[in-house]
Amino acid sequence: MMLWWILPLAFVASFVLTAGLRSYALRRSLIDVPNARSSHTVPTPRGGGVAIVAVVTIVLPVLSVAGLASISLMCAVIGAGLLVAAVGFADDHRHIAARWRLLGHFLASGWALFWLGGLPGLTVFGSTLDLGWLGHLLALLFLVWMLNLYNFMDGIDGIASAEAIGTCLGALLCYVIAMPESGPNALGQVEWLLVAAVAGFGCWNFPRARIFMGDAGSGFLGITVAILTLNAAWVAPQLLWSWLILLGAFIVDATFTLLHRLLRGEAAYQAHRSHAYQSAARRVAGHVPVTVAVALITLGWLLPWAVGVAASLVDGGLALVVAYTPLVGLCVWLRAGAAE
Repeated sequence: MMLWWILPLAFVASFVLTAGLRSYALRRSLIDVPNARSSHTVPTPRGGGVAIVAVVTIVLPVLSVAGLASISLMCAVIGAGLLVAAVGFADDHRHIAARWRLLGHFLASGWALFWLGGLPGLTVFGSTLDLGWLGHLLALLFLVWMLNLYNFMDGIDGIASAEAIGTCLGALLCYVIAMPESGPNALGQVEWLLVAAVAGFGCWNFPRARIFMGDAGSGFLGITVAILTLNAAWVAPQLLWSWLILLGAFIVDATFTLLHRLLRGEAAYQAHRSHAYQSAARRVAGHVPVTVAVALITLGWLLPWAVGVAASLVDGGLALVVAYTPLVGLCVWLRAGAAE
């Protein structure tokens, strides 16, 4: 059972650390200044996501010692997460070439995959499909893509925090449904920790951002969520689909936008503000309605499909296609990836 006293401490620690990081960023002039490709209009300190990194890294070993998180999961999250956060922190302070960032991302993802044991067998229409080394390669690409797309999607106030909290809470419900007898104990402790740490930071980032998460925090969140996805799939295979469905708002927007931009001949790492959520924020002239809308889509539309998969009421692949289809429609309507 979760050490519940840890959660308020994690929340408070993240809140206080974020305040300290804001002061540090102001002293060191680590400020995001609005430009033509920004979604914000006020110069804002960055790097607050380091608070999330610190809290999770410090508390996770406590959970492991208490038998609430496996050693392999702890090693995967801390090892990969710290490497990604270090690359992001360095990039926040001084620009690092994309090729070196990507190399760090692949090394971190390979480390995580080693401790997780690769990709488990996929459940497709009631059958288990073992992809072997191809599956491990797909898992590696999934980890790298998730940490990068989380960085891409962290562009308006509160959206990255809302996605992490909503997805983790949805996953916790799926655990209980998929494993009614052991769900709360077999999985979920790291998810609760992540929710508490992100919420502490989120108080400074929403509804008005007084500090941004920065590449260190967004990359850490992205790879941690991806690790939790693969870890859950080893316990109950259908949970892989549940996680992918819950992450749909970010996965669809980031993937659709990237593919559209590549088709138009733009470089993948060229700065832009053509994501669907950014287009929506411009249309409504505000960040809060869009962040709230993403949270509602996750909990109101995607969660029921994820729960249905967890309960084995619907095939995971089929549910994913159905759940993603209207999100693709939203991307088309909002002209995601199109030139402004």
